[in-house]
Amino acid sequence: MSLRQLDYFVTAAETGTMTGAAQRLYVSQSAVSAGIGELEHHLGVQLLIRAKAKGLTLTAAGRLFLPEARALLARSEELRSDMREVGQTAAGRLVVGCFTTLAPFLLPRLLEEFPAACPDVTLDFLEGSLNELQRLLREGRCELALLYGVDTEPGIVFDRLYSTVPHVLLPREHPLADREVIRLADLADHDMIMLDVPPSRRYFSEVMADAGVRPVVRHRTESFELVRSLVARGAGYSLLIQRPVPDISYEGRAVRIRPIADEVAPLPVGLARPSGILPTRRATAFASFCRTVFAGRPGSGAKEARTRTDGPRGSCRKAASLASATGACWANA
Repeated sequence: MSLRQLDYFVTAAETGTMTGAAQRLYVSQSAVSAGIGELEHHLGVQLLIRAKAKGLTLTAAGRLFLPEARALLARSEELRSDMREVGQTAAGRLVVGCFTTLAPFLLPRLLEEFPAACPDVTLDFLEGSLNELQRLLREGRCELALLYGVDTEPGIVFDRLYSTVPHVLLPREHPLADREVIRLADLADHDMIMLDVPPSRRYFSEVMADAGVRPVVRHRTESFELVRSLVARGAGYSLLIQRPVPDISYEGRAVRIRPIADEVAPLPVGLARPSGILPTRRATAFASFCRTVFAGRPGSGAKEARTRTDGPRGSCRKAASLASATGACWANA
């Protein structure tokens, strides 16, 4: 079994045709077909179903083998980078997934600062829901994912970076808007705008249920900004986790943000990864960088002085030099 055969198989699975794989890899179609045939012969199973009208379809064995093949190719790229750099730096392309509502608050800073700290790593990202991101991790489409630490599926390991709690979002003219803090029980008779994205929907419902409140949901939406716009228009209140700096909607209408008086279970934010797979040096460097960047946030469990002492670049160098020693422990955690 060769890396070239694995590359042919993964590319064919992604493009859906032998022709598409050949064009992407700049080889002949016959070479791709022959290489995949040799791989299937070596493994003793059929990986792809060939149909002229429908292209290629993964068999059950193919679906099982695809994430493993991607992981092997990623490790081979990491090995080549390690040999070129004598094991001293992280290098290569790193794809990180991010939960949709977290992305505007976390990704811009990471995309700007991480390349400066680790210039040999090309950082790219994918957005998605909780279920989509966990699927992408298992399939090897991304190495890490930034998400909330709830409803994690078997085969996914979550590493908390910090924890956060929700706040109440109110229209400017709401009867409760002048209060310094809001008791959830006082919201029982008011209309609610529900952010209807898992795990937010279940988390907010449980927060209200713990306070003995069954919310009167007037509107549901998967859009974070539509929630804010509807609240600003006076359609109801909402519970949200993330808070933009300006307390205004897209339309320029003001909203009121108030803390919750009740004791509310915090929601962890962190990095998810597939279990049992040795992380690449670049993934280890990125995880270390994130821990440094978010060390000063409330709920991080780390002192802000850590950021000042280590610095993002320092964390990247340390992660790169220690990846060989710590990667196996991280993968098996």
